[in-house]
Amino acid sequence: MRHRLPIAAASAASVAFMSACGAGSTANATAPTAAVSPACKKLQTSHPDLRGKTFTNAINPHTPGYEALDPADPSRYVGFDIDLGTALGECLGFKLTYKPVAFPALLPTLQSGQADLVISDIYATKERARAADFVTYSKVYDGVLVRKGNPKKLTGINTSLCGSTAALNTGFVEVPLVQNLGGACKAAGRPAPQVQLYDNNAQCIQAILAGRADTYINDVNTVTQAVKANPKTLGKATAVTLPYSIGIAVPKGKTQFRNAVQAALVEIQKDGTQTKLLKKWSLETGTLEAPRLVTG
Repeated sequence: MRHRLPIAAASAASVAFMSACGAGSTANATAPTAAVSPACKKLQTSHPDLRGKTFTNAINPHTPGYEALDPADPSRYVGFDIDLGTALGECLGFKLTYKPVAFPALLPTLQSGQADLVISDIYATKERARAADFVTYSKVYDGVLVRKGNPKKLTGINTSLCGSTAALNTGFVEVPLVQNLGGACKAAGRPAPQVQLYDNNAQCIQAILAGRADTYINDVNTVTQAVKANPKTLGKATAVTLPYSIGIAVPKGKTQFRNAVQAALVEIQKDGTQTKLLKKWSLETGTLEAPRLVTG
């Protein structure tokens, strides 16, 4: 999930979402259960203050494959990011609970101390790094979701979008990228693309299904899942490489915690856990990226 504006205070709609979803929820707290590797035991020795603690992960649970309510048990969250957080906890010796919020509220929730970290498919941009430090773990590839057959012949975030309507998530990085095409479209003698803003992925996808929008641009795995769920009506036009990485956000000033998360991510990649989780959730394994820091 990708996103540009969460540095600002959460909107009234965001607050309403938090209330509706049960802000502060402790659904499916994750406890260390797997055998701890020697490397992770060493990390636990180096960071004894983390062992036995319970931390809160702020998530926007509307991206199947990454984080979403379990269809079989709506009191639980499931997905790659949920499992990745569990693996981090197992390595460092802590448990996780979850706080569901609207996407624009993710970083404000972290900044206010209501959450200890954010593992929610969030793009680690320099702008966001002014509000939190990020430890990256994945490259970013966006997909362009279209109607079956791609009747508008869309080919990416370029002038092929001129005159089309894009359904996009509020606060996502794709919003300004599409809006900034206005000048190029005008120079080509074509109308600028129109942007419809929605609160989550499901609403954006529904806008295409209902004929209100022509495209939805988001993480390629999210787009692929949408096509699998609607193979007769939706298609993927192309994949777009964006100059971002997906990261785990941690509060500014908590350097030891940030460094522990980075070290644990290194071990989780080394032992193949991250690759196994990507395969488990049918996500692209080629997106894996060595952990690095993005700080403002």
